Amino acid sequence: MFYIYHIPGKKIGVTRNLNNRVTLVQGYKPDEYEVLDSSEDISYISKKEIELQKSYGYKVDRKLYKNLFKSNMKINATEQTTTFPCAKKDLADLLLDNDGFKWETSIGEFELTEETRRWILANAKTSMYKDDRCYIYNKAFYEAFLAETTYDKENIFGLIRSWADERGIYTKGDVKTQLIKLYEESGELSQGILKNSKPDIVDAIGDCVVVLTNLAHLAGTDIETCIQSAYDEISSRTGKMVNGTFVKTTL
Repeated sequence: MFYIYHIPGKKIGVTRNLNNRVTLVQGYKPDEYEVLDSSEDISYISKKEIELQKSYGYKVDRKLYKNLFKSNMKINATEQTTTFPCAKKDLADLLLDNDGFKWETSIGEFELTEETRRWILANAKTSMYKDDRCYIYNKAFYEAFLAETTYDKENIFGLIRSWADERGIYTKGDVKTQLIKLYEESGELSQGILKNSKPDIVDAIGDCVVVLTNLAHLAGTDIETCIQSAYDEISSRTGKMVNGTFVKTTL
């Protein structure tokens, strides 16, 4: 689905992911912009964007959105680097418009996903030859996403605690700060569910688990104990589904 969004007094644009493009990238909260139109037809949405830009008196894009979407991802992949055809300041928009794009490198196939986009934005460097080009190191991308993981997934909570400890979360944080963080992450989960966005839902659930792991540690226990306690309580519970919710049997 393509969305035409309007930031009053600023601009009218098109995106396939409102949360990423408008909130995370541009910094506007949901109540600070509005959706003017939406459609799965990229040709319709491209023409409508131009019409609305003209009617609202904003700067009109020189290219239709569909043409930008189709032609602007001309990646140059060498043995060492992958270069993107835009300045670093424009990279976020380019990556969002090409979600799912794949390209071959000497060490494997790379793909644009929500997770890899974040990594690229954090690690991209401006080309020393052209200001309107930026690049990443292929080996670094490979190690981050393609190299075989060596950790034991059953010990993932231990890895989370080690990560948090190294960053001072346990020495400088407390249960109250983690509780507030949990509220924030559950809000992100709510947005993902309302948008029916699986990537957003996966990301938010993972973030909630990380926060709960740290909260449990700061509360003097561990998340494994909490999970086991909950399972011991529900394992023998009986009941029935009512309006989509499991209602336990009461005596």
